[in-house]
Amino acid sequence: MAQVWKCTGLRWPAEGPVLLWDGGRRSALPWGKRVAFAVPEGGVRTCVGARGHACPVGAEVPGRSTGARCEECARLDRAHSVAADTIADDPRPYRVYLAWFGPGMVKVGITALERGPARLLEQGAVCFSWLGTGPLMAARRTEELLRAALRVPDRVPYAEKRAVRSALPGTEAERAAEVRELHARAVALTGWPESLRPEPCEVTDCVRAFGLKGAPAAFGQVVELVPGGSVCGELVAAAGPDLHLAVGGRGVVVLDTRLMTGWELGPPESAAAECTVPVREFRRVPDGLF
Repeated sequence: MAQVWKCTGLRWPAEGPVLLWDGGRRSALPWGKRVAFAVPEGGVRTCVGARGHACPVGAEVPGRSTGARCEECARLDRAHSVAADTIADDPRPYRVYLAWFGPGMVKVGITALERGPARLLEQGAVCFSWLGTGPLMAARRTEELLRAALRVPDRVPYAEKRAVRSALPGTEAERAAEVRELHARAVALTGWPESLRPEPCEVTDCVRAFGLKGAPAAFGQVVELVPGGSVCGELVAAAGPDLHLAVGGRGVVVLDTRLMTGWELGPPESAAAECTVPVREFRRVPDGLF
């Protein structure tokens, strides 16, 4: 029987995207790398557990779930989470940020100061700027202020990010414009917590870091992995949890690496293996929409 591994997700260290595997194995993902794996026949996707602990019942989870957790483990994972707003006493300093994913898609969020830009890269932010730094609850109140006063969301669905990624404005100035405009409106608001230190608008553009500059547009995305299915392609770009893979003569498809977790994965049966998992084509963005 071929050796199998379990993927624990995609991370964004300073040197570029890396796939992590159970046991500490790491797979660097330089542009042009061949990404190839298969789900063994009869394979079952199981819950990845919560907060470093295995699922006590080894529950089976759906192939299309990006969380790869059963209901109980998902509840436990969010029971002590900044993202779920269940922690109020974290002493670390936090940063409020504005992140842009495409025309009309700006969100506000917070991240621990010590994480630097990692949270923005993990979300696939095309560009971003810091807004302020301070204690957790001050950062949270500032986030709520922008949501209430400026109607800025704190989430942008991944499906929407992917749909516009191939139609981004061509220059950094164009991509930064909405962030700069919203930053100016945000700092002009009254009601900022006194303990939050405002930061100037300095937009960081991630197009080069993601390999999107000059990359061919994707025509669709992997819907799920299936037993006996394989994924094989050349890495042309990556953003957030997504790998953009050129698959034979079909073009580029997007693989959300969160769909890989919970599966035992092995090498494809042959070097000439193709992408045989379900793929859904993107809706075409109408010309002139932006």
